Amino acid sequence: MAHYFEERPETASRPGSVTLVLPDLHLRLETDSGVFSPERVDQGTRILLESVPPPPAEGDLLDLGCGYGPIALTMASRAPGATVWAVDVNRRSVELCARNARAAALDKVRPVHVDEVPPEIRFSAIWSNPAIRIGKTAMHEMLTRWLSRLTPDGVAYLVVQKHLGSDSLQRWLNEQGWPTTRAASRSSYRILRVEAGSAGAAGSGRAGGEPRTNEER
Repeated sequence: MAHYFEERPETASRPGSVTLVLPDLHLRLETDSGVFSPERVDQGTRILLESVPPPPAEGDLLDLGCGYGPIALTMASRAPGATVWAVDVNRRSVELCARNARAAALDKVRPVHVDEVPPEIRFSAIWSNPAIRIGKTAMHEMLTRWLSRLTPDGVAYLVVQKHLGSDSLQRWLNEQGWPTTRAASRSSYRILRVEAGSAGAAGSGRAGGEPRTNEER
């Protein structure tokens, strides 16, 4: 799994599949080596999907770090009138997510590379199991880029393990101007609820959701 945040994983393809079972959804998903959690749906992802309120019924929604698509497909199933952008740096993940969306007949899922989302798109909801292991600096840059694209009343839900820094991330988000609270806690995982706040308003006019400069922070 060390290569799941590379754009083009060098590990040989080893196709597989996993089952996502939720109270309202049952999906069989294609997986492969070189992507996040290829042998089972990650526990943090499952806790997120079992804990968050329904997404907005329409508009643009974002699955940040989509992997093979469990979050994106759940969002699309729960909000069939919305467009769900499923983004990842890993192109193998994007391809898998696209195949899984087609197999589930969820035609409003848009799996794309992180640099291919139109710059004018703003999100009324973001759900993510963020790639904490890319390092704190890279993760902060990633969150700054995408949280800045929330609509003024938009909300993000992030699942983070406590021992991987959920509490320090919550403090950092609040310091950056994104009001953040703990929405749920289960099995050492925290669900962080992040509002657009002043930081979102400041970043919403930037093309592509570009990170703020050090002076702006």
